[in-house]
Amino acid sequence: MRPNSVLISLMLVLLATWLGLDAVSVAANRIVPGEGVGVGGIAGWPGVLISIMPMLGVLLLARRPTVRHLRLALMLVILMLTALPLWLVVAAAVSVDPSLPQARMAIGPAVWVAVFVLLLALIELRGRVALPSWQNGLLYLLPLLSLALSLMFDLEPLALRQEFQVRQSAFLTAIGEHLLLVSAAVVISLSLGVGLAMAMRHWPRAQRFGFTLLNFLQTIPSLALFGLLLAPLAWLSDRYDWLAALGISGIGWAPALLALIAYSLLPMVRNTYVALEEVDPGVIDAARGMGMSRAQIFRQVRLPLGLPVILEGIRITTVQGIGLTAVAALIGAGGLGRFIFQGLGQAAMDLVLLGALPILIMALLADALLAALTEKIRPGGTH
Repeated sequence: MRPNSVLISLMLVLLATWLGLDAVSVAANRIVPGEGVGVGGIAGWPGVLISIMPMLGVLLLARRPTVRHLRLALMLVILMLTALPLWLVVAAAVSVDPSLPQARMAIGPAVWVAVFVLLLALIELRGRVALPSWQNGLLYLLPLLSLALSLMFDLEPLALRQEFQVRQSAFLTAIGEHLLLVSAAVVISLSLGVGLAMAMRHWPRAQRFGFTLLNFLQTIPSLALFGLLLAPLAWLSDRYDWLAALGISGIGWAPALLALIAYSLLPMVRNTYVALEEVDPGVIDAARGMGMSRAQIFRQVRLPLGLPVILEGIRITTVQGIGLTAVAALIGAGGLGRFIFQGLGQAAMDLVLLGALPILIMALLADALLAALTEKIRPGGTH
């Protein structure tokens, strides 16, 4: 049995960066630059040895990747992801002087690389180990629960937490705006996607033109598409008062929603078309032999059998939309992207993270939940 080279490479990178880069950065206040502190400076060599033991364990298990060994490696990866917030709690207690109320601790590159590498390892192991859908959801639940509890009770000096406390109301509003834009784009693109896919099946000549147009929309950069929508929407809102009363203008939510729908249509239409077209002809013939009409065959045969593939299109669209909505903040559409661009303008990386981290978490959760739902309803899937 060959060693799992992906896991071995990831753990070697993790070991090198964990031991060689700063774990946190400590500053007396928001203005002065921080001073980096390594893992050894926080926990000493005994703590360093304890922290690298799970990494060494995954390395050993990856040398002979049996199913049992891969399951154990998966448990160790989850353990490391769950322990990272607790590690930050220890770092805050050790490295931040409690007599300095304005002192701040920023997360260092060693921790960020650890998060990135462990998530890649999690993806690799998910593909190798067949787990029930409910267990796939738990993979993300424990680390997120550990992070939430740490932020709520023990990470007062963390700069990211302090940025959140200053902007708590605006942050919650931005999350609502972000989710509303993504949800509206997914629902509308799903409705349009099903309609367009059915039209392409009914009129085969429209298929090539339709997919060519949708592929062309995907090639337009998001900022360019926002710019192209600005002038016509501004003209329409100026000409028709009822559109202006709805809040439709050249900037704001309207061009953002239209752009998100445009980018969402290709995966939605393609997956819906494939889902409806690739149903086994023998099953369709059997349904006709039972006396079913075309409408009954669609509702009771094609749609149920094609639903897992349609859900895959919804998953792709949702994850893509969560990321693209961040760019919409540039045209006044709100959402979490506003913190990202404010932070870039102020060279405040913790403010950038305040916008970027929830986007990453929402994308991971949406991907995991929709993938689990797809697996559950797929014929022969886990129930």
